[in-house]
Amino acid sequence: MAKQKESDKKQVDNYKKDSEAPLPKGRLLAIGGKEDKGEEDGRKKEQTTNKEFESEEILKFFVSQLKGDKPTIAVIPTASNIPDEMGKDYVKLFKDLGIENVEVLDIRDRADAADPRNCDIVEKATAIYFTGGDQLRLTSILGGTRVLQLMKKRYTYDDILIAGTSAGATALSTPMIYEVDTKGGYLKGDVRVTTGLEFLKNVAVDTHFIQRGRLVRMAQCITTNPGCIGVGLEEDTAAFITEGHNLEVIGSGLITIVDGMGLTKTNIYDISTGEVFSAHDLRVHLLAKGERYIFPTFEQLHA
Repeated sequence: MAKQKESDKKQVDNYKKDSEAPLPKGRLLAIGGKEDKGEEDGRKKEQTTNKEFESEEILKFFVSQLKGDKPTIAVIPTASNIPDEMGKDYVKLFKDLGIENVEVLDIRDRADAADPRNCDIVEKATAIYFTGGDQLRLTSILGGTRVLQLMKKRYTYDDILIAGTSAGATALSTPMIYEVDTKGGYLKGDVRVTTGLEFLKNVAVDTHFIQRGRLVRMAQCITTNPGCIGVGLEEDTAAFITEGHNLEVIGSGLITIVDGMGLTKTNIYDISTGEVFSAHDLRVHLLAKGERYIFPTFEQLHA
């Protein structure tokens, strides 16, 4: 009987060990947008087409984190409605920074996401870079596909760098804000949330955070999901995340953390859609360059 109990205990322990998801070996760089190549003509062109580029500081940091003698960057302009131009611009941008191997994954629909060529590039890439645009395009086109599964597998088991800017950063998270009816997002139902690409779980990322006054919309997202942490990225600012829970601020602006775990009171579940919501005792942290933060939800991030 004692031997049977010991055997049962080993089976339970092995099951727990097998079912526990490992901390990811990969790294994330979520960039708040308002990017700038340093070329005046390029800036004007990008402004007219609603495209953006990172500051030189953030881009140089991204390049500095690449591993190997001849790293390969896989650029994914899927979020953009002008992916050809976006892809070409990033190829030039990274080559100007000394990276010769830049591959563009031309994924415009779900059929493209199953293309073996795109999967091969993801398998070999040193880093993956999601451009800006519309985050809903990323989730709708990539969700549940082989190419996204490969990205997640590599993020979990390999020391790969995965970056996203603007919509590309927002899509890294879950829950993911994809639409807001009012500018402030203070009416119940105005903030539309769906499942992101899930490189970060129980963490919501929003970009252009201070410039576009997005604190309240993040507050509604977190009030309806108080077990999650909100990360607001200001322009020219990035969150560098290691092991799925260690965050470091890169760039010139602020990162705003919205923590709803201590929420004591809200009317969000009593009011009707279109009414003003309230929330008591949300915690807000403002983090400047070089400061660090540990997500309190990290034990659940990859479970």
